[in-house]
Amino acid sequence: MRFILFAEGYTEKFLPQFFKRWLDARLKKPVGFQFVRFRGWGDFVSKVAERAPRYLAGAQAKDVVAVIGLLDLYGPDFVLRTATQLQEERYRLAVKHVGGLVQHPKFRMHFAVHEVEAWILSQPRVLPRGVAKMIPKRKPESINFDEPPSKLLNRLYRKDLGLGYKKLSYGAQLFRKLDPSIAATKCPHLDALLNDMLSLAKAAGL
Repeated sequence: MRFILFAEGYTEKFLPQFFKRWLDARLKKPVGFQFVRFRGWGDFVSKVAERAPRYLAGAQAKDVVAVIGLLDLYGPDFVLRTATQLQEERYRLAVKHVGGLVQHPKFRMHFAVHEVEAWILSQPRVLPRGVAKMIPKRKPESINFDEPPSKLLNRLYRKDLGLGYKKLSYGAQLFRKLDPSIAATKCPHLDALLNDMLSLAKAAGL
């Protein structure tokens, strides 16, 4: 059985293996993943209601644990960014907005706060030494709309190494080194995502 992972671009294509390392250690049977890429968050939001049911109905549905939607909280313009609005309220509104487009019990919407690169910031040891030393002493998910994690990494890479952070090539390397259990302890929204998938997988008999 497998999860269908809906994501907004190529950067997330290395996440299934990252998730599997955490999930398989807690399941009786390994779970599979099928990665479905959209062309950015706008394409995701406009097409998710049409595409999710394709995997949740018909003969193939019996092999699908759930469809998991994942977007960065940084980006979508339906998420208000006023200074007075709390992060958790922005998150709740975003989940409600996209989840309401599909309205299926086997579709779960999650957001990386504020980008998946926050999970990299949870373990500076995987980064080049000079970059690691400059990572702010803050909770990874508190690195927000002002300078989201990928932009922070880009600035620090340029300062230390003279070249920018390459989301695809560097991201793939770094996520292979990351311990998802450590990342989950430092990133509550990642922890919620992993445990949601774990509950779904166990309910499916894995």
